[in-house]
Amino acid sequence: MVQRPTRRVGEDRIFTIPNVVSTVRLALVPVFVWLLAQPRRQDWFAAAVLLAVLGFTDGLDGQLARRLRQVTNLGKVLDTVADRVLLGAAVIGTLVAGAVPVGVAIAAIAREGLVATMAVVLVLAGGGRVDVVRLGKAGTFGLMCAFPLFLAGSSTVGWHHVATVLAWFAAIPGLVLAWASLAVYAPKARDALANRRSGARGSPGGTAGGS
Repeated sequence: MVQRPTRRVGEDRIFTIPNVVSTVRLALVPVFVWLLAQPRRQDWFAAAVLLAVLGFTDGLDGQLARRLRQVTNLGKVLDTVADRVLLGAAVIGTLVAGAVPVGVAIAAIAREGLVATMAVVLVLAGGGRVDVVRLGKAGTFGLMCAFPLFLAGSSTVGWHHVATVLAWFAAIPGLVLAWASLAVYAPKARDALANRRSGARGSPGGTAGGS
């Protein structure tokens, strides 16, 4: 009797609670941009609140996926895409609005650019996908705390001076952790690429086969 190959149950699912959370986070990014584009600075506080809520739900989809046993291939991609899009919108939006120091914005954009470049190069080279690094998630969380606070500091809210001070307390460690994560991410990407290449050399005819 021939046994059929065991399929990893549930990984191909699309409609799961964590995937809905990631999709909602992505769908609310244009709302944040719209609030930020309003000519009145009092709307910037509403944008800051929305950005803070989206930032604090950064790890919610991942935690739900693990606790509910709803880890899926789509969810792994959606989680990463939502993080990158949200942080990109926060950095670029607040920079254009003049609500964040240029140095902080450039440091955050440069780090995200390096991570995105490494990810694209890895995929094009056949190395697959490297899981999110914890240091990177911590750095992203710090930045996602800092940018709403910088935005609140530039709004008309009464405690805007306090918000600016708190923003610096979140931005500095956030940037340090985000850049430090590259020291962990780079070796993982190199190892993934090396494993892919060794697998390709070991497969018949020298072609890369699925593992």
